[in-house]
Amino acid sequence: MKKIFVLDTNVLLHDPRAIFSFEDNDVTIPIVVIEELDKFKKGIDEMGRNARQISRILDEFRQKGKLSQGVPLDGGGCLRVELNHQSPEHLPPELVATKADNRILATALNLKHDDLPVVLVTKDTNLRIKADALGLKAEDYESDTVTLDELYSGETELSVEPGVIDEFYAKGEFTPAGDPKPYPNEFVLLKNSANPSQTALARYQQQKNVLVPIVNTKHGVWGINSRNKQQQFALDLLLNDEIRLVTLVGRAGTGKTLLALAAGLDKTIESRAFQRLVVSRPVFPLGKDIGFLPGDIEEKLRPWMQPIRDNLDFLMGASTMSGRAKGKKDLQGLFDLGMIEVEPLTYIRGRSMPNQYLIVDEAQNLTPHEIKTIITRAGEGTKVVLTGDPYQIDNPYIDASSNGLTFVVERFKNEPIAGHITLVKGERSDLAELAATLL
Repeated sequence: MKKIFVLDTNVLLHDPRAIFSFEDNDVTIPIVVIEELDKFKKGIDEMGRNARQISRILDEFRQKGKLSQGVPLDGGGCLRVELNHQSPEHLPPELVATKADNRILATALNLKHDDLPVVLVTKDTNLRIKADALGLKAEDYESDTVTLDELYSGETELSVEPGVIDEFYAKGEFTPAGDPKPYPNEFVLLKNSANPSQTALARYQQQKNVLVPIVNTKHGVWGINSRNKQQQFALDLLLNDEIRLVTLVGRAGTGKTLLALAAGLDKTIESRAFQRLVVSRPVFPLGKDIGFLPGDIEEKLRPWMQPIRDNLDFLMGASTMSGRAKGKKDLQGLFDLGMIEVEPLTYIRGRSMPNQYLIVDEAQNLTPHEIKTIITRAGEGTKVVLTGDPYQIDNPYIDASSNGLTFVVERFKNEPIAGHITLVKGERSDLAELAATLL
């Protein structure tokens, strides 16, 4: 049955093309939403860009007809800007009619008396609660959400006949039988059906339809040794030049950032497969912000970029007293030569980055649009690594199911140039692992 969807401002700020996501149903935008969009349109952040984009889209529809009466959408529905918020008689007296959220509620309640069912679409939890209390159906905008429990892990298990594992090591490949096939670059733990203790670690190559052994990292990568199979899988992806997009998801202490930096240093400094190692992260504070920071741009950014420098310092051997001075000197020399670059994501728009090893840390704080902006900066020969923990989000406008990191994991899992692994076991320390588990 056809429905009327009433959109809140935050839906359009989250996805300016949301009006095209409701198939053949009617889409209604309360006039107060237009007023709120006007407040955001001058912003230089993503919400400002989205506000300007939806305004341009609505202006294009305005030229096709009267928005107050409804303009046809390509899917068969109708787009309308509704003015009837001036009739708040259906609101209870506790809800002030001049408040924007309540005016949106009033619009939806007034439309409820038409023939079609009305659904309020908002990312505001409290507004959904108020709508439910008034007997109005309300939904979150979930066109780009991913349920964490169903998030692609990047690995699976396969039971094989006795002798297959020996043959796999002898030939260097194994063709899996039956369907469904693993995803491209999905890791497979082969288990001997007669002797489950005999196992082998493999990665699926879709082009040849074979499982191949993962890269041997027993001697370590830039002084770092893998401590569990997920870390071995991660290094296999990070060191493979054919895999151009790598996503590493895991809770605090699983080694996401350290492994990515170690592989980046190895591929950039040691083997010279890439021209430069670029490491970046979004600028979001944990807890209450301390306000403006003094100094030039480098001094202002130092607190935000310090976690990356700490890891680089450790990898260069500067964490031990005997090598501290030499490690810092070597690290600063690489910075001076331009082989390592650490910068915030604020300035990445408009750049073209060829033949670089780009690591984006804390990617769970980015929206799908911001992630798209970053990946589209990648030039010829560039490898992009995204790391993050969906359970540690500091961005107030996204959550564990709607952030850009999980969005990319699901969208790229069928692509041969992309690989993903979810790291499970914490290796930072026993205390850190207990904190991540118990708190």
